[in-house]
Amino acid sequence: MPRCDMLMETHTTIFDAGKGYGPLTRLKTIVDCTVAKHQDRWRMFVCGVETAVWEIHMFSAALPEGAPLSATGWLLTADADDPSRPALLAGKTRSYTWDGKGGRHCPSYVKGWDPEMNDWVERIYYAGAAQNFMGPYAIGYVQWDGTRWVDQSTPAFTANEYWERGSVYEPNVIYHDGKWKMWYVAGANQDDYLVQGYSESPDGCTGWSPHQIVFSAEEKVFDFCVISADGVFEAVFARVNVGKTELPKTGLWWCQAKEPSPNIKDWSEPVRISSPGPWKPVLRYGENAPQKMFVFYDGVYPNAAGGAIPLNFTLNCLEIDRPT
Repeated sequence: MPRCDMLMETHTTIFDAGKGYGPLTRLKTIVDCTVAKHQDRWRMFVCGVETAVWEIHMFSAALPEGAPLSATGWLLTADADDPSRPALLAGKTRSYTWDGKGGRHCPSYVKGWDPEMNDWVERIYYAGAAQNFMGPYAIGYVQWDGTRWVDQSTPAFTANEYWERGSVYEPNVIYHDGKWKMWYVAGANQDDYLVQGYSESPDGCTGWSPHQIVFSAEEKVFDFCVISADGVFEAVFARVNVGKTELPKTGLWWCQAKEPSPNIKDWSEPVRISSPGPWKPVLRYGENAPQKMFVFYDGVYPNAAGGAIPLNFTLNCLEIDRPT
């Protein structure tokens, strides 16, 4: 298996809580992103917390109109009435009962067909928690109505298997072959128990297929981000160490397959593309170099100043040629 240091890679820090967010002085931290070409430009949808509001919301950043995908040039969207605050992506008017106090986490943008509306729709799936940011979680979405992102009154996907231990999160969703297909994590970080699961639905909110295990808890797979690229499917996934045991295989991994199968045996032998540390990868290809991968991911380092959040979260981008 190729070693990650055999691949030409460039890491760029896009946002760093330790350095602040420029004029957005009321933004304390952001983490977890999904990246999409939405309307007239590349956009990044993120989760974060303001300095005076201990509730996890979604915000956004964007590249300039017409700019190609890049690791640099991202600007956070400020509130129209208060430039020191980030603009809320969507309110919680309808969703507060299931994603209120525990907030919104790990977004995943997808465009797919809604058979009830008989139209294509854009959604951002995310994990929500009713009472505590540590879970338990359910998975739901906000949907674009042509003007704004609209929250939903109930989650779209909940745990129903014993091995899920009552909590599902870290959704990665694609639309393929008439189905909304979702990879997700079941379990809890604090229990050092992470199972990668899979299910699919005709409309992305009901009729989910039986939940099945993709990676067992021993594999420590936290995210599995799938995209369609050049007639095949590719995935970047993160193995993480949330317990006290040192694991030799943590980091970001890449693989490909003819179809987006929930059976990992249908995918190529994974290649590690990063050192230990990153999680929540989002794989995209830009306009200028078809073989160059942009992998957006989370990072963290200790907060020397201490405070309520002992860690500084970063959003970063790995630029690397597609493995061969």
